Amino acid sequence: MLNPSQDTDGNEIMKALRIYEYSKCDTCRKAIRYLDAKGKLYERIAIRECPPSKKELEVMLTSLNGERKRMFNTSGADYRAMNMRDKLPSLSDQEVIDLLSANGNLIKRPFLLDGRAGVIGFKPDEWDAFLERLEP
Repeated sequence: MLNPSQDTDGNEIMKALRIYEYSKCDTCRKAIRYLDAKGKLYERIAIRECPPSKKELEVMLTSLNGERKRMFNTSGADYRAMNMRDKLPSLSDQEVIDLLSANGNLIKRPFLLDGRAGVIGFKPDEWDAFLERLEP
């Protein structure tokens, strides 16, 4: 789903990229600076308050070739408190999607999507490759 905004001339534009982030996360701030430096338009979404939808999580899981563990913030307190390290291997893809859609703290961030594909975490070389695929 694209969200309208305005450019500096007041014209409506569409933001194709959505970045789910946590404002106190240094890595997220680096990712935002990276997108700004590249001149990309994006929508910022607070991942803890508004986790990605189940559909968006499915898109990301596909983008990660089904590597479910990569979707998790494995260093987070919620991950440890919920003993996800031991539970994750026995969960189905749908159970993982349901769990993540209900708890943004469990999701690795930043989480960048264009609606058809995505990247998670911030590694500039991976983001470069992702953004290059989006070019017309």
